[in-house]
Amino acid sequence: MSGFDTQKPATRAAVILPWEKSGPQEEIRAADARLEEAVGLTASIGLVVVRQAAILLRARRPATLLGSGQVEQLAEAVKLDNVDVVVIDARLSPGQQRNLEKALGCKVVDRTGLILDIFGARAATREGVLQVELAHLEYQRSRLVRLWTHLERQRGGFGFLGGPGETQMEADRRMLAERIGKIKKELEQVRRTRGLHRESRKRVPFPVVALVGYTNAGKSTLFNALTGASVHAQDQLFATLDPTMRGLRLPSGRNVILSDTVGFISELPTELIAAFRATLEEVAQADVILHVRDISHPDSAAQRADVLNVLDGMVRDGMLDAHWPDRTIEVLNKADLVGGVEAVPKRENAVAISAITGEGVPDLFEILDQYLTRSMKSVDVRLPITDGAALAWLYQHGEVVGRTDREDGMDVQVRLFSADLERFELLHPNRII
Repeated sequence: MSGFDTQKPATRAAVILPWEKSGPQEEIRAADARLEEAVGLTASIGLVVVRQAAILLRARRPATLLGSGQVEQLAEAVKLDNVDVVVIDARLSPGQQRNLEKALGCKVVDRTGLILDIFGARAATREGVLQVELAHLEYQRSRLVRLWTHLERQRGGFGFLGGPGETQMEADRRMLAERIGKIKKELEQVRRTRGLHRESRKRVPFPVVALVGYTNAGKSTLFNALTGASVHAQDQLFATLDPTMRGLRLPSGRNVILSDTVGFISELPTELIAAFRATLEEVAQADVILHVRDISHPDSAAQRADVLNVLDGMVRDGMLDAHWPDRTIEVLNKADLVGGVEAVPKRENAVAISAITGEGVPDLFEILDQYLTRSMKSVDVRLPITDGAALAWLYQHGEVVGRTDREDGMDVQVRLFSADLERFELLHPNRII
């Protein structure tokens, strides 16, 4: 072996937050929290952040977004720190991105492009991969412009962090449109298949409990703590992308299906709303939604608003019913970082826990059981003494709360979910009193 280091050098990045002081005070996110989030996003795909700064944006410049003096100062810093990529935590037009790359002498990536790259690295399921590619193509379609006159430097392809011309593909809108159409057809087939799987699951129905929340709120850590699973969980934004489901038996004996989902984020690019579809559909089908929050984060209230806005958007799009708040429990996670569960102010329909230490988890189980019980229907069933199979079915799929044995049969008071009740009436007609 030679003494030369063949390992590819780390890509050095600068993260810049153009900061505007505008809008109602309660809607303004703290600049340092927003910058920290952008740094976390950048680091999550292996870039080494060597410079970070929030730049006060007095007025949006059509050509470069930033002011001319700010661009000059940034160019000097990029040269001084040998920066390879500048991440602008804002939405850039194709022209602004092109002009900044020329002025700074390095690759420039906006917030949308950065998140698209993260999603591309994280997607695992067939649908996730297709959705991310579709988002890439739709975003890229607006950027099919030549940076220089050389064909090999024509912008195109699916990557954003590679240099111009790295893909060396013809940036042809017709080809993109054809590929987009093909992907959409494939997605519909994948969704139909998943719909069949969901219908199959309903035939052996258990309540579905979906975990939602801002990215890095601790959903996967909680998922692992509750189910004993080994879902990827670490202090990294977008550590999981695709929904993961596991069975969970509550202390009451009730069985549920727990679904972990991708974390939400502020100002999610419009191209990526569709890439959330797999997760959002699981949320729409959930009997109970656990909204996991990082109660220790200084921006926790704004993160909560971001999640609620996405869910409200689902209602407007007809993907989620308007009564979803009635079956939602707020899980105030990371209580260990603020002094423990007792230090968290009490809130209605909320429970404070620490997924790491397990503190508060029994309270979560209790309130979850209460919500599930609330969604069940109580019915009286009369069975002949010889129908042991129907009685066993009720014990297996419902909660028997009372039973009276008579000489010729049994009267059973039982709580059932609507789907189970319909199935019982189909299997055993004329048994409901």
